[in-house]
Amino acid sequence: MANEVEDSPSTEVSIGEFSRRSHLSVKALRLYDELGVLAPARVDTASGYRYYDQSQLPDARLIAILRQLDFPLAAIKELLGSDPLVMAQRVKEHWREVEVARVAQNSLAEYLINQLSGKESAMYEVATREVPERTLLCLKRNVDPENLWAFGKEFIAILRERHLPKMPGREGGMFSIYWGLVTGDSDGPVEWCKPIPPEDAEALASQNPDLALRVEPAHSEAYVVLPSDPDSSSPQWQLAMDALQNWATAQGINDDELAIQPADLGLRFTYFAAEPITGNNVPDDYSDFAAPFAYPDSMSRRP
Repeated sequence: MANEVEDSPSTEVSIGEFSRRSHLSVKALRLYDELGVLAPARVDTASGYRYYDQSQLPDARLIAILRQLDFPLAAIKELLGSDPLVMAQRVKEHWREVEVARVAQNSLAEYLINQLSGKESAMYEVATREVPERTLLCLKRNVDPENLWAFGKEFIAILRERHLPKMPGREGGMFSIYWGLVTGDSDGPVEWCKPIPPEDAEALASQNPDLALRVEPAHSEAYVVLPSDPDSSSPQWQLAMDALQNWATAQGINDDELAIQPADLGLRFTYFAAEPITGNNVPDDYSDFAAPFAYPDSMSRRP
């Protein structure tokens, strides 16, 4: 008599049941499938209906927690399947960034409340500087908020790998130009730039064909020093922008003369400056936010 083999019970469940058990909506599960974050175990070829295996529940519940911590889906996709210690470190880093952002948001909220209430608020101190003509190697790209800092790290990695010559002074620091806001509704573009010696420009450009070579004209900048590395979605950026706008108004500089004269400049962050500030060396994490501007006839140019 032939041995009867009993089929093992199926661990497969419908998308509706999986949604109930994982606490992820059906809409979210469909989105995660489309983005490659969490694919179903099987899709019925006739009906297109999704089925999930119960073994996928830990990943689904992990995704739900990470989303509550404001992890972007692209980061979650990379994390799934990682070593738990690596994942723990990434969560620690992310939450530190969230806490820094919340402190900055508190400052922005306090500033707005005071402004709406007619009270004076502490603002960033605005200074001005003259920037000489500079030869630049640049990388420009449209980016969303989730990939903004990754783009910056990519450019920094290029500089470290290729050992581009360092330029002295604050004007030699690398900087990023925001040609447009980077938000959920706007993708810049953003351009990262590294000043290089003009006499080496052609040789360096040929060695780095993925970077664009251009010359930026000499210009004036109004700037504020920022306490930490910013990005265009940071409340620091909003406070700094407001400080510059108020300064420009007090100086008689209108919107046409701030940040867009000459027209091929743009709002920028400068990083890792080497020039001393108030007699002290600039720390490695020094950065400032600047707006190029044109002096009106009524305002004398500062030395």
